[in-house]
Amino acid sequence: MIKNKIIELLEKAAAEAQAQGLLPPVTLPEITLEHPPNERFGDYASSLPLRLERAVHMKPLDIAKILVRLLPATEEIEKVSVAPPGFINFVLKNSWLGCQVDCVLAEGSGYGNQELSKGSSVQVEYVSVNPTGPLHVGHGRGAILGSTLSKVLDAAGYAVTKEYYVNNAGTQMQVFYHSLYARYLQALGREAELPANGYQGEYVKEIAQQIIAETGDKFLRMPAEQAVAEVGNIGLQKVVAAIRADLDLMCVDFDVWFSEQSLFDGGQYQKAMSLLAERGYTAVKEGATWFASTALGEDKDNVLVRSNGAPTYFASDVAYHYNKFVERKFDRVINIWGADHQGHVSRMKAVVSALGIDPSRLQIIIGQMVSLKRGDVLVKASKRKGEIVTLRELVEEVGPDVCRFFFLSRSADAQMDFDLALAKEQSENNPVYYVQYAHARIASILRLAQEKGIDFSQGDTCLLTHPAELSLIRKILLLPELVESIALNLEPHHLPHYAQDLATSFHSFYKQCRVVSDDEALTPARLKLVQATKIVLARTLDLMGMTAPEKM
Repeated sequence: MIKNKIIELLEKAAAEAQAQGLLPPVTLPEITLEHPPNERFGDYASSLPLRLERAVHMKPLDIAKILVRLLPATEEIEKVSVAPPGFINFVLKNSWLGCQVDCVLAEGSGYGNQELSKGSSVQVEYVSVNPTGPLHVGHGRGAILGSTLSKVLDAAGYAVTKEYYVNNAGTQMQVFYHSLYARYLQALGREAELPANGYQGEYVKEIAQQIIAETGDKFLRMPAEQAVAEVGNIGLQKVVAAIRADLDLMCVDFDVWFSEQSLFDGGQYQKAMSLLAERGYTAVKEGATWFASTALGEDKDNVLVRSNGAPTYFASDVAYHYNKFVERKFDRVINIWGADHQGHVSRMKAVVSALGIDPSRLQIIIGQMVSLKRGDVLVKASKRKGEIVTLRELVEEVGPDVCRFFFLSRSADAQMDFDLALAKEQSENNPVYYVQYAHARIASILRLAQEKGIDFSQGDTCLLTHPAELSLIRKILLLPELVESIALNLEPHHLPHYAQDLATSFHSFYKQCRVVSDDEALTPARLKLVQATKIVLARTLDLMGMTAPEKM
């Protein structure tokens, strides 16, 4: 990337300035580049002189002038200038920009890929909803966030494992099993009460009816404890299958569906508890086993095993992360959790540290709540059942592409409103329509060129000098930087905004520059630019898990 080359040039200039005694031999801060808010300032800007001011005891403008004098001429950079209070601005050459169109065409669908890591392993765990019922709209946000992050990390060179943690052990599953068994009995005309805090949803009755249709009343002839277990296991499989199907609708997939129960069956739970005890991080109080979180800076200790011997969800999570880091040896683990897990973050970091693992290797993203609206009206209930709106209902109403784009369009730490009316609108007001229409328009231009028998493979991209052409090329060149930034900062919400900006640049170019014209030299060059734009827009949509329509 040209960005990295400019950073390297600045590093060498600063080192040369120190070697010549023009700057004192201080440790240089990390050199970064920004895109100026106004194009008239250039393509890139560095604030290095401002960040050096205190360390070298010089005016930023003087530092900037020294560095600029030591920067060599290059084939990429047209101009380097100094701007108050101490910025160094870089303007790229038009001729170099034009040549980049051919580079994009050469890379094709791999354009944007980076090598930030040579096979470093990353596990991304997302959704991981208890298999006690259908996914709701809020779960969709975490699903899309995890799915997209995984795609970007893969594009950045990481070895990514996408994982769903099936919480099929513990108290809530027992409550679900007993709720389902009660509905099973009721459906067969027997009296039965739901357990306290049991699952009330209509879907539990529906699953009970399915079990009766498939197996009849055979579970009536079993001891109740056995019947609960067998009915519950069938229900578990049906719920997990329904979750898989709902996620498939959203084009969300996983490499691994990891069973919580396997942690107990395979001994990881006991190994993790023993390791914490060996390291002195457990204590028994009032019959319960506690994790000594306060020894690692937490405000309070946390229960691992209740006084009745039942492990808490926290204990399962400890065993799961022991499995991730110690047994499967992931270099990095990213958990995407819902807003209700906010308080769980610090103790999870603490227990990872207690297991002897660098807590920086664990990154946790908390996704905030989603509100459904139709215009200004809040939507709280399902049209069909009068209950909470399920993810399936949302996808069936607006489609997977719209769901993915809208869920990605806000930072994970910000609450979001999902406007169903806007999502279904087929106009430029709907950002999904606007972006996909740009791709379809590009496809139509290329079809026209094909129908006219135009061979643009030898087009001279140095002819691309119109401001709208150059602006579009500049936007195209941002994708590799974006992949790098998202992979490092875990902020995929920049993707839909980039897609909109790229579509806007293309639409502006299309209005100002006739692509297929009588100009036999310019037409092939512009068709190359159109083809490059198609590649980058399709790649951006693919990173978001969306389709790139050829026609609309």
